[in-house]
Amino acid sequence: MLSYLVIIGGAYLLGSIPTGYLVAQAKGIDIRSVGSGNIGATNVFRILGVPAGILVLVMDGLKGFAACTWFVDLVLRNLPAGSPHEETCRILAGIAAVLGHNYTCWLRFRGGKGIATSAGVLAALVPWALIIIAALWGLLFVVSGFVSLGSVAASAALPLASWITGESLTMILVTLGLALLAIYKHRANIRRLLHGTEHRIRLKKEGAS
Repeated sequence: MLSYLVIIGGAYLLGSIPTGYLVAQAKGIDIRSVGSGNIGATNVFRILGVPAGILVLVMDGLKGFAACTWFVDLVLRNLPAGSPHEETCRILAGIAAVLGHNYTCWLRFRGGKGIATSAGVLAALVPWALIIIAALWGLLFVVSGFVSLGSVAASAALPLASWITGESLTMILVTLGLALLAIYKHRANIRRLLHGTEHRIRLKKEGAS
């Protein structure tokens, strides 16, 4: 039990590193007070530009991936063989890392929406399912220009993608939980999509009128 608590606590702290907030602070900007107010990569991209947005996207993804792989391996190497269950450790670490990002203790438990961190977790746990939903996300984003639409649709498709790729019932239920959390964190975006007021990212500049 103690080993599980160590894994959950450590993975939460790893996931709770507020990358977007720190990158914006380095440029003298409180990312929580501009744009959508979110600390995630999309808002950083919108406010600080492509390089900063890509940096935050990659670092947030690495938090989830490292929690499920490097950190769990580190803990398991220092425990007696056969204890605890490795898959359970990786699942708990992934969930804790996403919760750390979404509800970071460093910013009064107000964090991001967990898409990039969840992608890192999925890369470690269900990589083939991630490829499917990443393709869906990319298609919807290119067609619509809405990051949130792609994120919500990809999240909704995640449990199905896990089933298609032959994952265990446990992993399907885990991905269902992550999907529901991601959709819940996008509830404001869903309302704006329904009302036609959601922010759109245009891939091409419109010609001058």
